[in-house]
Amino acid sequence: FTKKPKTEVVLVGGAVTFEAETENPGLKVKWQRNNLDITPDEKFLINSDGKQHSLTIKNASAEDEVVYAVIAGTSKVKFELKVKEQEKSEETPGPVQVAFESPETTGPSKPETSAPPPAENSGGESKPTSLEAPAPQPEPPKDDIGLFLERPQDGEVTVGENIKFTAKVVGTNLLKKPVVKWFKGKWMDLTSKVGKHLQLHESYDRNNKIYTFEIQIIKAKATYAGGYRCEVSSKDKFDSCNFNLNVHEASTSGDVDIRAAFRRTGDGTEEAGELDFSALLRKSNEAKQDAGPDVDVWDILKKAPPSEYEKIAFQYGITDLRGLLKRLKKMKKEEKKSEAFLKKLDPAYQVDKGQKMKLVVEVANLDAEVKWLKNGQEIRVSGRYIFESIGNKRILTINNCSLADDAAYECVIGEEKCFTELFVREPPVKIIHTLEDQMVMVGERVEFECEVSEEGAQVKWEKDGVELTREETFKYRFKKDGKKHFLIINETTLEDGGNYKVKTNGGESVAELMVQ
Repeated sequence: FTKKPKTEVVLVGGAVTFEAETENPGLKVKWQRNNLDITPDEKFLINSDGKQHSLTIKNASAEDEVVYAVIAGTSKVKFELKVKEQEKSEETPGPVQVAFESPETTGPSKPETSAPPPAENSGGESKPTSLEAPAPQPEPPKDDIGLFLERPQDGEVTVGENIKFTAKVVGTNLLKKPVVKWFKGKWMDLTSKVGKHLQLHESYDRNNKIYTFEIQIIKAKATYAGGYRCEVSSKDKFDSCNFNLNVHEASTSGDVDIRAAFRRTGDGTEEAGELDFSALLRKSNEAKQDAGPDVDVWDILKKAPPSEYEKIAFQYGITDLRGLLKRLKKMKKEEKKSEAFLKKLDPAYQVDKGQKMKLVVEVANLDAEVKWLKNGQEIRVSGRYIFESIGNKRILTINNCSLADDAAYECVIGEEKCFTELFVREPPVKIIHTLEDQMVMVGERVEFECEVSEEGAQVKWEKDGVELTREETFKYRFKKDGKKHFLIINETTLEDGGNYKVKTNGGESVAELMVQ
């Protein structure tokens, strides 16, 4: 800029024009109000002519007394607008009117509104009553220290719902309109995040001289949880307050969300780490009781031609078609009419780690003896494995299931067999203490820290959506200490700036790193 806009003063209801001149003509220039782009309308007029650029603000009010900026390329110039009230001399004829209005708004002074006293002392005591009228004004600021009349309070919300936080500031003793900023963590200014999921609102009550500032979070996500801060400043006055947002997972009645929480953890085999597609296609027992007839999707897949697999997978929410086909290939064998089994094992079962699991078959011959195999090896009776024979039922009970029990099982009678797979689900690991935003200078050390609900839990670290692996240990260092996990960058560069995420099988947390 060869000419920069300067702070201007305007009376309420007046108009003001800010002018700027760029070094080269035809540059794209943006005007901002409180870090938000200004859109031309009846109140804001924006003109550009060669090197000359201007912003005109009409019908100025106290709400317009904020920080403005003009941006061209990488240059940004800030300036302010000061709005003054009309000369008070015009309002002096009306003190009596104030004296009569104030008792309506302030209950305690109603007894003094009777007409006789002012009539008896025509001018002598009418002045004291008009001086007493403003007396209730100091009552609103209940916060004796600071600028807040009302501070944002801690809040809780369920994923997908909306929540609003409100801050109120008394403007009685302020020379200019206060500026409010909202932050997440230490440094993330939420003004730049305004959009689909975040809205900022402000209003001014002229009668009580109270400014109201609101931040609304729309369709909250789990990553929005954490500490927030509201800062208010006006001239040489400053105040801030902290508040927390807790985001709860939406409760699901019936269906178990296996895709989100249930992963097969492994023993180094080819299929370690796959989603449990068998369980994906089965409802929980509780859901079957509540929801009427269940759809046997495995049965649909067995009968469907291969060209329909993708359509069926999409319809029933299966995201990894390749993994599904691997499982289906194992099951697509000609099933003969069984003579030994009246009821075979289901294709798959699932159980939480530490719980008990029962595998049950029904046999045609009451005297039939069965063998139970795990991954092809016969199971011997022990404290954890119990065999039962009740009528025509043969039961294998597995107590205190561990990840070692996550395997393929067979029940054998003579030459006939039936198969199943048991998937052991680890409890979801929650993130108790989330990551915090950080701002550092080039060359400084950064340490991200989070705390999870289980010791020894596996976590993944990502930067801007890309997983950070052990191969990059020359740049990043990963550390565990009980339930705490750390990501350390010893010497930061400008390229290290971005969003860092830590993920568990039950949650995730995101923080921003700003490098200057």
